Amino acid sequence: MESKKILFISQEITPYLGENKLSKIGRYLPQGIQERGKEIRTFMPRYGCINERRNQLHEVIRLSGMNLIIDDTDHPLIIKVASIQSARMQVYFIDNDDYFQRKHIVTDAAGKEFEDNDERALFFARGVIETVKKLRWAPDIVHCHGWMTSLIPIYIKKAFKDNPLFTDTKVIFTIYDDEFEEMLSLDFAKKIKIDGITNKDLTHYQNPTYANIIKAAIDFSDAIFEGSQSLNPEIKDYLDNSSKPKLGYVPPENFIQIYNDFYDEMLKSISE
Repeated sequence: MESKKILFISQEITPYLGENKLSKIGRYLPQGIQERGKEIRTFMPRYGCINERRNQLHEVIRLSGMNLIIDDTDHPLIIKVASIQSARMQVYFIDNDDYFQRKHIVTDAAGKEFEDNDERALFFARGVIETVKKLRWAPDIVHCHGWMTSLIPIYIKKAFKDNPLFTDTKVIFTIYDDEFEEMLSLDFAKKIKIDGITNKDLTHYQNPTYANIIKAAIDFSDAIFEGSQSLNPEIKDYLDNSSKPKLGYVPPENFIQIYNDFYDEMLKSISE
């Protein structure tokens, strides 16, 4: 029987970034799922604070070389890869000099959020999807972690729903307590829109607060996980009123098995 394919898209992964709840799940969940017999791929942004030499990142020339148009401007897509030897796991990195060369993740040295975080999230989401297309790797489940992955659901479910790689793909979005404070740019909705996405689909993005972009991710996902014990109350209320399948917060000591069981139930529904 062919192994089921799970695509993990994470805002942060340790050891490339410091340890926190999100980065540890980004590191250990794919390994645990792979050890349970599933085929995996893992993606994260190549932030400038990641030491390429120490972590042995190298560019994948056959996957790089494409330009993505963000707000009418071409931006080269660079794909890099590294291996976590102890986990027998590769991590793909989405890179671009305009968006990911700075030495911080989402805020500058003074703690001020980058003004182009909207475009960085957009480039990351588009970059992951284009790379998966080049790999010709059809995921059964896509599991997104962190707000910077929040555009993946709308792109897979609307813009790329007719692509054979994603036609039957189920999308899970995990919500964390990774809230940003400043609203994203007011033309975020315009930047997001490509063929397949309607104005109605962009309702939440017209007022791009953290709460609203997470609400949109909920709307376009097939299932929602709670990755933190405490969530933004507005989002928690929206989630509680959603009919989407959901999984509450799971303590770190047994989350891999519980997540795997959820995947298996979702995979069963795909094959039926």
